[in-house]
Amino acid sequence: MRRMIIVMFCLLLGLAAGAGAQEAPARGALYKLEYAGNTSWLFGTIHVGKKEFYPLESRVTQALERATAVALEIDPTADPARSMAVMREFGLYAPGSGSAMTDIRAEYRPRLERMLKKHGLTPEAVAPMKPWLVVMMLTIGEYRSLGYGPELGVDLQLARLAHGQKKRVVELESIGGQAALFGRLTVRDQARFLEDSLDTLENPRQGVQPRDLLDAWASADAAKFEALAREVESDQTFSGKFMKQVLLNERNPVLADGIVEMMKKEQHSFAAIGTLHLVGSGNVAELLRQRGVKVERIY
Repeated sequence: MRRMIIVMFCLLLGLAAGAGAQEAPARGALYKLEYAGNTSWLFGTIHVGKKEFYPLESRVTQALERATAVALEIDPTADPARSMAVMREFGLYAPGSGSAMTDIRAEYRPRLERMLKKHGLTPEAVAPMKPWLVVMMLTIGEYRSLGYGPELGVDLQLARLAHGQKKRVVELESIGGQAALFGRLTVRDQARFLEDSLDTLENPRQGVQPRDLLDAWASADAAKFEALAREVESDQTFSGKFMKQVLLNERNPVLADGIVEMMKKEQHSFAAIGTLHLVGSGNVAELLRQRGVKVERIY
């Protein structure tokens, strides 16, 4: 259960490999920020990874080394008991009160069984989980099938490096706040979220695919990320609207405000958030500019 919880909330979540002889390529997105005479670096991450991602590109590692504080969406190395409590509150049914398999429509049930089997899961294993949590498990399974794991997630690596270097780690959000975004959905809306996700995972031409996100991040391809942002904005399914309106639009101002507050207190700081928060309308870089921060995109 503990491992599952850490996996789940690294999307919402490995030790770095030793330095190689060649300079690591640029990945994700990197910005330099200036505010009130202080400097910060803003790095776009993904919540999964693989060994060849590390060490990260030198501008990222040098900025991290110089920083006195590091801001993350949440600290994935924090007390696992906190994660377990959040899981019980927002992600699991009360005993005997329901199941994702019965909440979704009948035509989706065999499809869910096939997808679970694909990723080595059984209906019994996910029976206590609410539909949104089942989506997270399936998504992690898709990443693993592509060779990426949450135990090598970029946020997790950065958190471990920051703690190892005795930095102050700032959580821009809380794990409970992230989970509550899903937990506030009605049973029917959670079922729609799961159904939409099954449609997307089964159809490589529908919705934002895990492979597309991974490819864009690994090559620091800004054009690909902007294309993904446009796809999210044009997605009229329930899950597409939820992603844009709740998972991005509601959270972006919170992330921007937290970065500004850190920059007021720290001469040199570093922030890392999911790269999708840095593209599309209302993105965090755009919001930082509105708050008086000078924002320079490095890549």
